[in-house]
Amino acid sequence: MAPRTSRRGAERGAVRRRRLPMRYLLPSLILVALMAMLMLRGFVHSEILADHRVQSPAASDRVPKEILEGGPVIDTRDGREDSVNIPDRKLVLTFDDGPDPEWTPKVLDVLKRHDAHAVFFITGTMASRYPDLVQRMVDEGHEIGLHTFNHPDLSLQSKSRVDWELSQNQLALAGAAGIRTSLFRPPYSSFAGEMDNKSWPVTEYIGSRGYITIVNNTDSEDWRRPGVEKIISNATPKGGKGAVVLMHDSGGDRSQTVAALDRFISGLQDDGYRFDTLTAALKVPSAHTEVAGLDLWKGKAWVVAVQASENTTSVLVVGLAIIGALVIARFGLMLLLSVLHARKVRRRGFSWGRPITEPVSVLVPAYNEAKCIEQTVHSLVASDHPIEVIVIDDGSSDGTARIVENLRLPNVRVVRQLNAGKPAALNRGVANARYDLIVMMDGDTVFESATVRELVQPFGDPSVGAVAGNAKVGNRDSLIGAWQHIEYVMGFNLDRRMYDMLNCMPTIPGAVGAFRRSALKRVGGMSDDTLAEDTDITIAMHRDGWRVVYAENARAWTEAPESVQQLWSQRYRWSYGTMQAIWKHRRAVIERGPSGRFGRVGMPLVSLFMILAPLLAPLIDVFLLYGLVFGPTEQTILAWFGVLAVQAICAAYAFRLDKERMTHLLSLPLQQILYRQLMYVVLLQSWITALTGGRLRWQKLRRTGAVGLPGAAGPSGGAAQQPEMDRRPVG
Repeated sequence: MAPRTSRRGAERGAVRRRRLPMRYLLPSLILVALMAMLMLRGFVHSEILADHRVQSPAASDRVPKEILEGGPVIDTRDGREDSVNIPDRKLVLTFDDGPDPEWTPKVLDVLKRHDAHAVFFITGTMASRYPDLVQRMVDEGHEIGLHTFNHPDLSLQSKSRVDWELSQNQLALAGAAGIRTSLFRPPYSSFAGEMDNKSWPVTEYIGSRGYITIVNNTDSEDWRRPGVEKIISNATPKGGKGAVVLMHDSGGDRSQTVAALDRFISGLQDDGYRFDTLTAALKVPSAHTEVAGLDLWKGKAWVVAVQASENTTSVLVVGLAIIGALVIARFGLMLLLSVLHARKVRRRGFSWGRPITEPVSVLVPAYNEAKCIEQTVHSLVASDHPIEVIVIDDGSSDGTARIVENLRLPNVRVVRQLNAGKPAALNRGVANARYDLIVMMDGDTVFESATVRELVQPFGDPSVGAVAGNAKVGNRDSLIGAWQHIEYVMGFNLDRRMYDMLNCMPTIPGAVGAFRRSALKRVGGMSDDTLAEDTDITIAMHRDGWRVVYAENARAWTEAPESVQQLWSQRYRWSYGTMQAIWKHRRAVIERGPSGRFGRVGMPLVSLFMILAPLLAPLIDVFLLYGLVFGPTEQTILAWFGVLAVQAICAAYAFRLDKERMTHLLSLPLQQILYRQLMYVVLLQSWITALTGGRLRWQKLRRTGAVGLPGAAGPSGGAAQQPEMDRRPVG
């Protein structure tokens, strides 16, 4: 029994392991739904499965003579080969290719004004998109005929495609008006005498499916737009004969058709003609039959789905316009303000105020940082600015505190506490710090010798309460590391220059930041209310009236996640924590003074550029994919390369400002295709978590200890040999 129970438990565990995580499932479902809506939209706009080929003329020797010389109403039902003419002085106006939202209502208005009726041969694509117009046609006494779903030449199609075109057209009609019809007009049809050996078999097959085929006696050729007089002349039958008149209420500019129709009906009514539906003119039962039951609901469901796809696409197009404007605005602001920031801080004689020479307390919160804490501490004691180093061990279980203590370095202390989280560790460090200027960093980060000195110089300005440093990716040798390197240099640091100029810096990076002790005390210290304590404290500084600035030369080298799972965890926490921080400080929008300024300037910018824009940015890629598959392919590729070129320009400028090698930008196109998608899904899941009221626990990243100063010596005095280090994640 025990082995069986164990096996059953193992099977249940395997099922749990195979279950798709919610963070993948929800975004995947949204993406599938979005693509389904776009596919449906493309389908009803004849961008998918459309066939625009037209058959060349063929011989007509196999077409019965009675058909070639007969009337425009062709009946091949039950094996018949009959044709019927319209009685004299009766005209059946027919309109193809609609309904059209602009021209069909105008045609209907003219018909109503003259108490005339007509037959509208609708396409399923247009009927699905504009069902209200189909219903209006029926309500005003007009007759409906089928003109296929998306207007292919049926002589080039298989029987299964013909059946599909008919059934799908009927489905759209049922959903729009709750009826079926037995009238059919083939696309690209003409007079009965133009029937040939290619179109006649289709006509026979259509009849076997229960339809009457309607061609025409007179063709207005309004699609050519020859002028009102010519349209009237073409449409007018000779000698008082009856006729089926061909016109169009869709497919382009139909202003000439509408103008000609008004004069045509008025003139021929005065001449004794009557305008009626086909069945009324022939005195036969209506071609319409009501649809009920499952067929009716299927039709209504189809129309609802199409309307949803149309509305969704319209919203997406608006969203794409918004994201386009936001992206351009952000890039423009970043480039302009980054130039101004660089000129400001790099001009000869620039100074924040008096030089800062007094000692600084450096806080290093550490939780299971055994892999990297030694390099971190060694980099700090090599600082060219007087410092004390306080390592706050937050309940580590891997001997982090013991490693630091065994180094026996001067001015390095270890403070131990039970595991309480990073904010609590930082507050503990502040309480134990000896000096008024406090630098905070992460346990996986290394500083250059000048980092602390550069980081604290802005405190020469008494209005500055906090300083953001220049965080850089140390482990950029892998592809995912190179992508994050581009993101850090281009996104984060250009952004910080921009926000510095606008005086609304949203985040002091946890890897490298500095604070006045008095400023920290006034805002209540580090808070654990959010998962982004760095954003939370930065916004609190702004609201308290302090300036927060960016020190470009205060470089810190941090270890970026080296796996998709780790990157996901980090960015999920960042994005969700940012949302929490913005929500926490939402009252700033209505407050006065410095708090109100940040609330009405900084928070909208942060919300637009860090939350809304990234959330809508996938639309660029969705429409790119759609355009590549369904066209227009060339224009889509050019547009995408245009967006990429703008990003490349910004990235190149950012790399130039930071004196980084341009070779890393070779992976930028691939980053835009792959890396961005992961960031989109992370942000989307953060939104879902926020909207559903979910709680996200703190997720500790696994360290490898692979980051050292570029070209610097390792702790033992030799050159750091990073490729030979143990890169396996800490268990």
